[in-house]
Amino acid sequence: MKQGVHPKYQVATVNCACGSTWTTRSTRAVVNVDVCSTCHPFYTGEQRIVDTAGQVERFMRRVQGAQAQPRRKKAERRDEKLEQRRRLEEMRRNEEEVELATREAPTASEAPAESEPEAE
Repeated sequence: MKQGVHPKYQVATVNCACGSTWTTRSTRAVVNVDVCSTCHPFYTGEQRIVDTAGQVERFMRRVQGAQAQPRRKKAERRDEKLEQRRRLEEMRRNEEEVELATREAPTASEAPAESEPEAE
């Protein structure tokens, strides 16, 4: 093994954001961590939210907005869609009837001319 190439492996102090400290071995003398086994939610069973640049607030606002306006039930949405389709079909039928009526009705130029009595 070459001399002077490898970092020095020494006793290190680990400091957690919750205030817990312990010693271990590392290439650094002091190691700072955000979460440790003393405060991690998996080990403690409590739910703690670590906010990263306001993402939690944004998510909570979205959740509250969704709860304020609950989704309509599937049956209600289906009924509304069926009603819309029924109205559309009715409109199409009415347009076809009007179109047929205008085709069948004789116009003024096509109307038979009344015969005038012939002068004798």
